[in-house]
Amino acid sequence: MKKRESNDNQVSTTKVIASSGSFKIELIDKIGDKDNNDLIEISKTLEKEYGKRSVLNEKMIDLYFNRDGSLPLIARFKNDIIGYIIGLPIELLSKEPWARLDENYGQFNTIYTYAFVIKETYKGNGYAKILKKVYINWAKKRDGIRYITGHVKLGISSRFKGDIKIVNQIDNWQGTRKIFEYYRRNLDPEEIYISRTNTPNESGV
Repeated sequence: MKKRESNDNQVSTTKVIASSGSFKIELIDKIGDKDNNDLIEISKTLEKEYGKRSVLNEKMIDLYFNRDGSLPLIARFKNDIIGYIIGLPIELLSKEPWARLDENYGQFNTIYTYAFVIKETYKGNGYAKILKKVYINWAKKRDGIRYITGHVKLGISSRFKGDIKIVNQIDNWQGTRKIFEYYRRNLDPEEIYISRTNTPNESGV
């Protein structure tokens, strides 16, 4: 999977996939430089919980938002970016030992939630829930994708709805001195989608 062509010194190329009043969620095709500062500032709110590696820089933005196969969404309120969520095929994280140890690594059926954040002033308004719901629904639309995984603080995944499995726990995740859990969400536990896509067509081919 290769990186999409960069969008230097341009506005971002996006598609609005959900909206309600002044709030909207956009699927990213290419991030332009004009949005870099907003994304970097928002990412700084992740440092306390997830460590310095969670803070974006321009290189990381280009790598994760403009990469083929990624699933990056941004949330806007009155045209200002207030949050984002980034999903990556787990195979793109081949340098991470935990990724290579995932039982589905190499199957190209798993999206890893690399980052998920909403500005503090917009928390409690339901925007984070909407962003995550849209993200999950769009992951389901990806051909072959059956799972979403991610790292969250110990106990957080128990609040998630759906078919969630805690794969393992990690002490001192990314140097945070906190216990995190690696969870896996089954997007199609009843295999409805799989059975539908595997149904022979009328011609019997």
